[in-house]
Amino acid sequence: MSTLAAGVRDPFHRGDAGGMMPPRTRSASQPVRGNAKELDVNLNSILIGSEDPERLTAYYSKLFGEPGWHEGGYNGWMIGSGFVTVGPHDQVKGANPQPGRVIWNIESTDVRADFARLLAAGATVVAEPYQMGESSETWIATFSDPDNNYFQLLSPMQM
Repeated sequence: MSTLAAGVRDPFHRGDAGGMMPPRTRSASQPVRGNAKELDVNLNSILIGSEDPERLTAYYSKLFGEPGWHEGGYNGWMIGSGFVTVGPHDQVKGANPQPGRVIWNIESTDVRADFARLLAAGATVVAEPYQMGESSETWIATFSDPDNNYFQLLSPMQM
């Protein structure tokens, strides 16, 4: 396992042995193409605002280990090459009424094995591992946190 800040181990980075790891389909500094504009950017983190960030921190700590970063009521975990942070937000009240609106993904080379590990750690399952289509090799599993925010395990996709 790789090491995070302050000696916290990343439970998902298992390198070539399989499991959750950073995407290998494009580098972090590669330009994004698609429109008339070309951006040299990198989406590197997500912030999950909550009325009860302590509850989310406890939940995600069961799944990902102790946060590698703490500051001002915010806690974060490095998962592969991205950072997930939970913290207070004055515009967020109660559970998410539309959990499918924004779903964050964790790339995994073995969705079924990582699903079993997260389930054993106490993850709330929305959908057990399934394939996207009949001939697809892409696997997805969906979970929910205590605020009803969805996140998924997802097989690597070629871009």
